[in-house]
Amino acid sequence: QVQLVESGGGLVQAGGSLRLSCAASGRTLSTTSMGWFRQAPGKEREFVSAVSWNGGNTYYADSVKGRFTIYRDGAKNTMYLQMRSLKPEDTAVYYCAARETLDSYFSYALLGAPRSYGRWGQGTQVTVSS
Repeated sequence: QVQLVESGGGLVQAGGSLRLSCAASGRTLSTTSMGWFRQAPGKEREFVSAVSWNGGNTYYADSVKGRFTIYRDGAKNTMYLQMRSLKPEDTAVYYCAARETLDSYFSYALLGAPRSYGRWGQGTQVTVSS
């Protein structure tokens, strides 16, 4: 089974940037669609971004579109989330997640739903100060 470990979180001022990493072990990510979710205190976990296993499809929540970029490095078996122009409302624990099936199709509805993912990392805290 794949194990996921996030890193790269921290404290940053509004307008700053961070890059989150999600390193996988136990299975190649080359056939795994993956996503980033976040959860702020008192709120439900929400979708941030996702990438299909073939890298050809990416999806973003409206709140981060144009500011965040998701990508993957097959050689390092790692997925990334480059975050720019951060806002205080981006403050949350960020989780990476992996699908457990080889998708034959991709959609926002599929990859944007937490229930679509079977493996989760432990999360990394991102705090954006105003």
